[in-house]
Amino acid sequence: MIDFNSKKGFICDMDGVIYHGNQLLPGVQEFIDWLQTNDKGYLFLTNSSSKTPVELHKKLERMGLDVPPEHFYTSALATAKFLKAQAPGCSAYVIGDAGIFNALYDAGITINDVNPDYVIVGESISYSFQTLSKAVNLIRDGARLIGTCPDAYDPIEEGISPGCGALIAPIEMMTGVKAYFCGKPNAHMMRTGLNILDCHSAEAVMIGDRMETDIISGTEAGMSTVLVMSGVETKKSMRHFAYKPTVVLNGVGDIPRLAAEALEHSQAD
Repeated sequence: MIDFNSKKGFICDMDGVIYHGNQLLPGVQEFIDWLQTNDKGYLFLTNSSSKTPVELHKKLERMGLDVPPEHFYTSALATAKFLKAQAPGCSAYVIGDAGIFNALYDAGITINDVNPDYVIVGESISYSFQTLSKAVNLIRDGARLIGTCPDAYDPIEEGISPGCGALIAPIEMMTGVKAYFCGKPNAHMMRTGLNILDCHSAEAVMIGDRMETDIISGTEAGMSTVLVMSGVETKKSMRHFAYKPTVVLNGVGDIPRLAAEALEHSQAD
């Protein structure tokens, strides 16, 4: 088990953990209240690149949760940070939504569809035959390929929708070029999250619903990990992985309950 009361920082995925589509999952309000009441450091670390932190703040606000924008870190921000460090002032052709465009603008990266240094792909409702063809030919002409995250699909209320990994696969197939992904399980994203929280990995917990992104990220960073069964994974699918989470819970609402029980037991002793 994890002593949640002693942990200082909590890094938490969003889709399948906090909500499905526009539906808040059970126990989330109690979890957020517990984090804020106990003055825990927390950060929502999402592989989604489509929304800005302000938009994510507003989305949760519409669901009745008050989470300030500084508590969100996205794969779009991770991608922009990586490119700013690797090639300051570079240019990119981008397939994506507002989140990635805003992050790149803020990092001083120019949008360019003629001779860009990079092609960047994130989730996007504007993905089309035309954007696919454009990306492929720019890469054939020398642009390097970046993906915001490797997720093949994302959970929605009606089932699933294509993720960045699925959208970038045809580009990889047609060019023979493998994308570099900046989102989880990239170690840079997890280290950035810990730095934002000013927290050592031994003092932090990673909470997510995907073994191949959330749990492996936390495990390789030396964090305690919580797999919640409110999203992608099932008990059957977990068995395919060589690594395992520290604990498996039904949802994040179990955390304040377990923390309260542990506190009662320690006081009784």
